[in-house]
Amino acid sequence: MSSDHSSSIGYQIPVVAADFKVACSSCNLRELCLPVTMSEPDVDRLDALVALRKNVKRGQALFRAGEPFMALYAVRTGFFKTRVAGSDGRDQVTGFQMAGELLGLDGISSDTHACDAVALEDSQVCVIPFDRMEEMAREFPGLQREFHKIMSREIVRENGVMLLLGGMRAEERLAAFLLNLTKRLHARGFSSSSFVLRMKREEIGSYLGLKLETVSRVFSRFQDEGLLEVQQREIKILDQDALQRLVNAAPC
Repeated sequence: MSSDHSSSIGYQIPVVAADFKVACSSCNLRELCLPVTMSEPDVDRLDALVALRKNVKRGQALFRAGEPFMALYAVRTGFFKTRVAGSDGRDQVTGFQMAGELLGLDGISSDTHACDAVALEDSQVCVIPFDRMEEMAREFPGLQREFHKIMSREIVRENGVMLLLGGMRAEERLAAFLLNLTKRLHARGFSSSSFVLRMKREEIGSYLGLKLETVSRVFSRFQDEGLLEVQQREIKILDQDALQRLVNAAPC
């Protein structure tokens, strides 16, 4: 992508634009990314909103904290993490996003991104310019309602996970994290019992508020107790019911 085009939408790290148009109506992630109640005419209008797809290489930032908010991004393929700088200067992971989920909601209120979004593997996103979305939403109130539902769903999902983790012990936090991850993967047609972690254990610990040593200890404990089979980043859940009982036993 040329530097002129890159700068026009606020990127400081090269991100490659695909040379074809997105069709939301034919996307196999439609039921995940869009509310099922969206009508065909509104989906056609959404097609006109999506500017392009962008490829983001592993380790590159889609956007960074402090950059102008220009667009929302629907993850089409791949995996991202969001992070903020802590008061001690270390990065704090605030979330993990996979195909069918949105990035960029953090920038709506202040017109500036509050976090970094970094690809954990080679990924692709659909770019939805926010000014165009607002303009079209004024013309089509139904589209505005559906976008509100999309944004609310993402906010509720993230807040729900963090509230769930609030009073939990380390074992309960990791169990909740793995169950949440398997549920989201299963909704995308992947196995709910065998998967590869796209994030490092340090990143899991940052997200869950646990030290790396604690995360490794709990993984080892789960394996010793027959709950998981762990081969580096390859995870096989052997006893999902036991993990769920751990979560259910956590204080509210």
